[in-house]
Amino acid sequence: MQQSKREVLFNDAHLWVKEAGDIIKQSFITELNIQYKTNFSDLVTNVDKQVEQFFINKIHTKYVGHRVLGEEGFGDKEITTEGVIWIIDPIDGTTNFVNQQRHFAISLAIYEDGIGQIGIIYDVMSDEMYHCRSGEGAYLNDRPLSKLEKKPLSQSLIGINASWLIKNRKIDPSVLTPLVNEVRGIRSYGSAAIEIAYVASGRLDGYISLRLSPWDFAAGKLLIDEVGGVLTKIDGEEIELLKQNTIFAANPSVHEKILDTFILPKLK
Repeated sequence: MQQSKREVLFNDAHLWVKEAGDIIKQSFITELNIQYKTNFSDLVTNVDKQVEQFFINKIHTKYVGHRVLGEEGFGDKEITTEGVIWIIDPIDGTTNFVNQQRHFAISLAIYEDGIGQIGIIYDVMSDEMYHCRSGEGAYLNDRPLSKLEKKPLSQSLIGINASWLIKNRKIDPSVLTPLVNEVRGIRSYGSAAIEIAYVASGRLDGYISLRLSPWDFAAGKLLIDEVGGVLTKIDGEEIELLKQNTIFAANPSVHEKILDTFILPKLK
C-alpha cells in the first residue's frame, strides 16, 4: 500500500474511531437495549450495532470496493483476504460496557491482501488510543511504544480468563493452571483488545485466550508485531486471519518459555 494512501486511511480511521467513542459516551444517558447471542455472558446492545453501522456507512461511502468484517454482522457477507478489508469490533468488552461503563474498547484493523496495514485499539473511557501503521512503530496516543525486552517468567503478569483455568473444551486445564504458580500474577480485564494492547505496551507480559474471532485480535496483532512481540495460536502456529483462533500474545522471552515449558509438552 502506498504511503500517501495509507496516511489518508489512517487519518480517516483515527477520526472515525474518536467519533465512535463519542457516540458510545453519549449512549450512557439513554436506556440500553440488551440482547443475548449464545448465552447470558455473550451480550450485544443497540450501541454495538449502532457503532458498527456508523463505521460501515463511513467506509462504504468513501472507500467503494473496501469490505468490512464486523462482529455484529452488518458488514460484507463474502470476505476473503483479497483487497482491502476493515476488521472491526465496535465494542470489545460489551459486558464491561453494560456493567461497569469502563474497560471496553473499539478495535479496528485494515489489511490489504492479507497483510496488516493499520491497527487501532481505543480504550474509550481512559482515552487511550493504541495505534500503528505497519513498519512505523506503535504508539499510545502520541507516545511511541518501546520494543519489548526480555523478562523472567517469575516477574511476569499474564492475562488469562479464569474460566480457561477451570474447564473448557479446547484444551485440558492442566496445561495452563501450573502457570499460576510460576508467574508474578494473573489478570483478566474482560476485553481481549485491551489485553493484547497491554502486552504491546508492556503492562502485561502475555495474554492467552482459547477462543477469539478476527475482530478480537486483528488490530492487536499489528501492535504486537510493531514492538517485537509474538502473537500465535496457543501451540505456536501462525494464526488464520479470518477464522476463530486460540491466541497467545507475549513478550518473546515469555512466549518461548511458556510454550516450551508448559504448553507443548502437554500437547504432544
